[in-house]
Amino acid sequence: MQRGGKILKKRVAVISAILENPEKVQFEFNKIVSEYKEIIRGRMGIPFEEEDMSVISITVVGTLDEINSLTGKLGNLNNVVVKTSVSKKELDV
Repeated sequence: MQRGGKILKKRVAVISAILENPEKVQFEFNKIVSEYKEIIRGRMGIPFEEEDMSVISITVVGTLDEINSLTGKLGNLNNVVVKTSVSKKELDV
């Protein structure tokens, strides 16, 4: 990917999200995630029905801008806690 003549490197990242009261936020959460389908490599969700929570892990390969944009949008949702781990290694893709 290029921006202003510079080649932007991609990185692997894992976005972890906890949805509290998932029935109230899952539609908007999934809508945002689908906007980034081109960088998503995998997704795993674990429902905690008795606790009224869901834990979701999303593995992505993208530029730091793409990763930060997705993380920021998800983190701005009510009842969603998000943390992201990004690889130090840059990929030549």
